[in-house]
Amino acid sequence: MSAPARSVSRPEFIAMMAALMALNALAIDIMLPALPKMGEALHVAHENERQFVLTAYLIGFGFAQLFFGPISDRFGRRKPLLAGMVVYIIAAALAAIAPTFETLLALRFIQGLGAASTRVVAQSVVRDKFDGRAMAEVMSLIFMVFMVVPVFAPSVGQLLLFSGHWQLIFMFMAGLALAIGLWAFFRMDETLKPEKRRPLRAAVIAEGFVLVVSNKSAFLYGLSAMFVMGGLFGFISTAQQIYVDIYGLGAYFPLAFAFVAALMAVSSFLNSRIVGALGMRRVAHAALLAFTALSGILFLLASMGHLPFPAFITVFTMIMFMFGLVGSNTTTLAMEPLGNVAGTASSIFGFLQTVGGAALGAAIGYVYDGTVVPVAAGFFALGLLAIVCVLIAENGKLFGVSAKYGANA
Repeated sequence: MSAPARSVSRPEFIAMMAALMALNALAIDIMLPALPKMGEALHVAHENERQFVLTAYLIGFGFAQLFFGPISDRFGRRKPLLAGMVVYIIAAALAAIAPTFETLLALRFIQGLGAASTRVVAQSVVRDKFDGRAMAEVMSLIFMVFMVVPVFAPSVGQLLLFSGHWQLIFMFMAGLALAIGLWAFFRMDETLKPEKRRPLRAAVIAEGFVLVVSNKSAFLYGLSAMFVMGGLFGFISTAQQIYVDIYGLGAYFPLAFAFVAALMAVSSFLNSRIVGALGMRRVAHAALLAFTALSGILFLLASMGHLPFPAFITVFTMIMFMFGLVGSNTTTLAMEPLGNVAGTASSIFGFLQTVGGAALGAAIGYVYDGTVVPVAAGFFALGLLAIVCVLIAENGKLFGVSAKYGANA
């Protein structure tokens, strides 16, 4: 793990950070077409319980971030990242031979534990190198590449199902993670300077946690991101049922999923172009308001009876387009004031967004009733809660500016 790293260009840096974060999207989205086959093969009685394959991963992923943050603030970014990736690879490979559903869930939990290093380190490295609108721009480009994975992941999962058993999906994940891990091993620089490392002592760790939680603006933006992510997880956990069971798309389900994900990638790219001129707050606040209003429209339409697919996909793609504008800016606004404890901050916000978001998403998924009403209601309610958090963070004013960065933040 001490192999020397070489400086990388900006495009390669963005691609590498996006690839690390994309391993998490892959571990979720590539599963979606295979959930029915996994449930059948491992004798899962209730079809909504198949979603636990996603939930187990997200819980492990979320909780482990609380540990990887302080560890990366103490030992640097490279070593914790590579250790976590080894865990991810081994767990994914073993999941391919899981004999029972309970064993599969345990291995998915462990896979999530390892994956936590990729999110914490990727965001910490970006914060080490950038701040303000430059960080927002880079995060938008990373999110853009990151969003390409949901475009292809379900299709890849479907192709693997056509060519063999669902176990091939886990072998594919292990192989891809190995390739990205080797890329990071040979090409990623250590970005945390020795003089900025924090001791790994209980008092110091507690101090870092207090710094994050006591920063009102940062913490409330983190909570806002958690609520929005909860809606996204709620949809992901029920996507296969909505597209296949309600709308009968069958094998075309990955195409519909890819279409929505592609628009999210487009919105992330658009954000990278406009955030410098308009500022993070203006873009994030406007997009969050639109996200919630559109979710309310979807809920209203769904409550009136069966919602035809053209109407559903039209409104839903607009909602997810707004999500692409909300995600990177909200994350940046949460991280930006906490550069001196970037690893700890990334771990806390990652925990909130993943575990909190997964719990909210699991609640939405578990009340799935054969309609899109639970998902639409969940999006609308969580959007309102996200707006409340932002209003408190900004002392009741939207579209303001940062005291440090002016109109550019």
